[in-house]
Amino acid sequence: MENQQLIAVLYKCSLANNFCAASCLEEDNVKMMKDCIRLDMDCAQICSLTAALLARESEHGEHLLKECAEICGLCATECEKHASEMEHCKECAAACRRCEEVCMAA
Repeated sequence: MENQQLIAVLYKCSLANNFCAASCLEEDNVKMMKDCIRLDMDCAQICSLTAALLARESEHGEHLLKECAEICGLCATECEKHASEMEHCKECAAACRRCEEVCMAA
């Protein structure tokens, strides 16, 4: 399978985003976290879809890399706003930045 490292980074980012969204729902001020949760969900889905398409060597996987990098960057920026107070956002931001870099380099 081609792109194994890229696929692994995409799935790791998806997992981090799903965990972050679920953790944000447990925060005291969930309403304050709504933008973070939405971006987490968008990012998790685009990363999972891109990884799945690349894993089965679909010609469409390559097309999603630019969009995936963009959403990962937006999500990282949002999570970084909360990273000093929330470990799950800190970890998610790091996973998103890594995924953004890898997708842009692919």
